[in-house]
Amino acid sequence: MKIRLAKYLAEHGLCSRRAASRLIDEGRVLVNDRPANHIDHVDAEDSIQVDGQPFVAATEKHYVLYHKPVGIDCNLNPEKADSLYHLLQQFPMRLFPVGRLDKDSCGLVLLTNDGELAQRLLHPDFFHEKTYQVTVDKTLTEQALAQLASGVSWTVGPHHYQSRPCQVTQCSEHSFDIVLTQGLNRQIRYMCRTQGLKVLQLKRVRLAQFQLGDLAEGCFQITTPGAA
Repeated sequence: MKIRLAKYLAEHGLCSRRAASRLIDEGRVLVNDRPANHIDHVDAEDSIQVDGQPFVAATEKHYVLYHKPVGIDCNLNPEKADSLYHLLQQFPMRLFPVGRLDKDSCGLVLLTNDGELAQRLLHPDFFHEKTYQVTVDKTLTEQALAQLASGVSWTVGPHHYQSRPCQVTQCSEHSFDIVLTQGLNRQIRYMCRTQGLKVLQLKRVRLAQFQLGDLAEGCFQITTPGAA
């Protein structure tokens, strides 16, 4: 049965459905030798190209945990030396990161070719939890922690953002754990800035059921959704 192109690409290991939609918007996908559009429905009989290369559907799902160090860019750009793209070339199968962990942050990144799982983990409607350890430059106050927990707002250029209520637990004078159910760009850094705090260290330790555990920095570990 033919299904929508973005869903087909996600289900067969290219990327998340959201990322597939971006590729279509950018004109990087061809279907049967013509530019693709979002209403295209395809199956294995159709010819699909992405960035000029034939798309080969994955036949098996793979899941790898990665402890990303500071300095690695999760944008898959082969032209940048610090891109995660180069590390992924060591794997025999196509993998992509689920969401992004900014270059200045470290911790858990899930690598997979399961686009549907990626879609569920990334979509805010599913309220999947992500846990981070945060160290800031000033002494934390009860008022600042309470405000972060209840939700704050900020503006970047013409865009206005609002954080959902979340769990915040103080760990020391300058550090706390925070559990989010959304993934706005550089969200924790902007949230802290509203309270006059600068993030010195940010580490993700959990993404839904996937845990960083004692995985060493820079290392990979094969996992399964059920074992995570």
